[in-house]
Amino acid sequence: MNPPNDDRLQRGLDNRRRVLGDTWVDQSIARANTLNVEFQRMITAYAWDGIWSRPGLERRTRRVMVLAITAAMGRWEEFELHIRTGLLADPADEQAAPLDLDTIREVLLQTAVYAGVPAGNTGMAITLKVLQELGRTPPPADFHGA
Repeated sequence: MNPPNDDRLQRGLDNRRRVLGDTWVDQSIARANTLNVEFQRMITAYAWDGIWSRPGLERRTRRVMVLAITAAMGRWEEFELHIRTGLLADPADEQAAPLDLDTIREVLLQTAVYAGVPAGNTGMAITLKVLQELGRTPPPADFHGA
């Protein structure tokens, strides 16, 4: 397989950095080896440029779709990556596809209905774990209250 053209690779890398953050992307690139380098190039050009650069949806919508699809498919590593990087994204930077708790809650409620309660339940558990790791544990709520 030949490497994708430099423009697609660079645009994909720029998108990937904006959405996932430099730390994650730098770690992925640092782990490149003769087995996975072509795969890394392919997903950077194909997914991160070919899909994430398309004009039809905002990046936040694309991230929300990633959450729902990965939860429905049980792809929890990718789900956790997008929860974490979405929560860490600058809320003022729409291109970074930031997430808030209200959006995550709604995605997981909808996912539970259409993909099954276990998917919603696991998604909630992973989200709470990430929030705790980030020092952003939600406050307690009264189960019987509003």
